Amino acid sequence: MKLVTYDTGDGIGRPGALVADGTRIADLAMASAGRIPSVLWIAEGGEDALAQAQEAEAAASGSALIARDEVRLMAPIQPPPQMRDCLCFETHLMQAFQQARKLRAQQFPDPAAAEREMEEKGILSVPQTFYNQPIYYKANRFSVVGHDHDVIWPRYSNFMDFELEFGVYIGKPAKDVAKEAARDHIFGYTIFNDFTARDAQTAEMGGSLGPAKGKDFDTANPMGPCLVTADEFGDPYDKMMICRVNGEEWGRGSTSTMHWSFEQLIEHISASETIHSGEFLGSGTVGNGCGLEHMRFLSPGDVVELEVDGIGILRNRIVKPDS
Repeated sequence: MKLVTYDTGDGIGRPGALVADGTRIADLAMASAGRIPSVLWIAEGGEDALAQAQEAEAAASGSALIARDEVRLMAPIQPPPQMRDCLCFETHLMQAFQQARKLRAQQFPDPAAAEREMEEKGILSVPQTFYNQPIYYKANRFSVVGHDHDVIWPRYSNFMDFELEFGVYIGKPAKDVAKEAARDHIFGYTIFNDFTARDAQTAEMGGSLGPAKGKDFDTANPMGPCLVTADEFGDPYDKMMICRVNGEEWGRGSTSTMHWSFEQLIEHISASETIHSGEFLGSGTVGNGCGLEHMRFLSPGDVVELEVDGIGILRNRIVKPDS
């Protein structure tokens, strides 16, 4: 199933499923006589709840079928109970740190020499921790928005960027789960755009904690357009990922290049800690999947499209309010 949460204009999220090649939405609450209140309820309810959703999708007719272009898609689960964004793509880290060294070197009288020195000393290089264990931070779940929602440029930033990611929603809760059994805890997949204020991020990361104002601003975390259930998505490690700005392709990569799998993430995170139904784990940025890697940054009014095979396209415009 391709599950969505949609809004008719009153700000209330309604559970649905994309049908008719994505042109219509089957309202699952209406088609189930109110038994299905939300997409989160389906994630929490396991196989029985998913079966009820499938039955409602098949039974939807008349007023329970809504034209997709007449409503607005929220994030599939908005807000999710918890968000963790992980670092799974080595290529992205290598290229991003290389460009970050170039940016910092511009502050010195001899940029080339400064860049060589930073490289030799391992400054702004991929940390060994990345290879030893999965790394993640807890993102701001209240900054989640959906497909075609505007992203508001934070007033304290001059360099805005996007990040092409996808990720998983947890189905049945996971605690002390071995990676061999972790796939059973994945409910579904969606696209995630981790918008980033690069100047704020650079300033705060020297504090040896996770990112804060570089990523935690309102509307910074678009997700969608839908949640593709695991039974329909198939192999998560054979998908192409593409990012475009104003229709121009800026980069592409493959999920096959993940250094850490979602199963390994679940094993690591669930050690002595319960991961609850509906929680989201992001993949981190795929190689070539952000502007920093290409030394290109966003401008007000830019429209960013992220595409992942099997899910669709997540589109958002970045807007800078009048000062």
